[in-house]
Amino acid sequence: MAAPLELSCWGGGWGLPSVHSESLVVMAYAKFSGAPLKVNVIDNTWRGSRGDVPVLTTEDNFVSQPAKILNFLRKQKYNADYELSARQGADTLAYIALLEEKLLPAVLHTFWVESDNYFTVTKPWFASRIPFPLSLILPGRMSKGALNRILLTRGEPPLYHLREVEAQIYRDAKECLNLLSNRLGTSQFFFGDTPSTLDAYVFGFLAPLYKVRFPKVQLQEHLKQLSNLCRFCDDILNSYFRHSLGAFSCVNRKSAAD
Repeated sequence: MAAPLELSCWGGGWGLPSVHSESLVVMAYAKFSGAPLKVNVIDNTWRGSRGDVPVLTTEDNFVSQPAKILNFLRKQKYNADYELSARQGADTLAYIALLEEKLLPAVLHTFWVESDNYFTVTKPWFASRIPFPLSLILPGRMSKGALNRILLTRGEPPLYHLREVEAQIYRDAKECLNLLSNRLGTSQFFFGDTPSTLDAYVFGFLAPLYKVRFPKVQLQEHLKQLSNLCRFCDDILNSYFRHSLGAFSCVNRKSAAD
């Protein structure tokens, strides 16, 4: 019998199984590949101290970071990309790099750096799910980590000041969204009728941006003008996340079709 696969991740809200992009990437990939994950949602009994989630645990392994978790699942024969050509595999890597370079900084800024969003939505939501007294410390630590991650990739000459960095990351993010919208077109998924790793990443990055209700919605408003990307997120939510997060029983179209 295969060792159980347990995923520790941030929980959901606003109609999402998780409000955390990196957790959503792994959860979506598991759905697409049929990996039987047991999801452990972080709550007030959590014993972590750094917020380094998602984390996949088995009897013999402890794996963090979405890319490493997905690679581990592929080695366990849960592969959402087996129908892709070599060219499509290369395109997947290129688009994921684009997402992490051009879109992720703006997503992090929207959640963790934009003051109104952080104090009215992000901080209260995360603090309510973290045990005291860590709830007083960890959200601020995660906010600083997000800012440092943004500045690490964007705070170079000639963008010396945060305001200049902010303007640039939102321009880059809107261009990235436009590119994704053009690439998706009228297709159900990015490589046709079957979801793959790229779909998991795009969904993970876009769905929280699309669904969470923020007071400052600059990037969210742009996303909502791209109807095919919104439809893409809604279709995945309706097709793969109908059941409760706790149950997390995979709706695997490939298995159903066999």
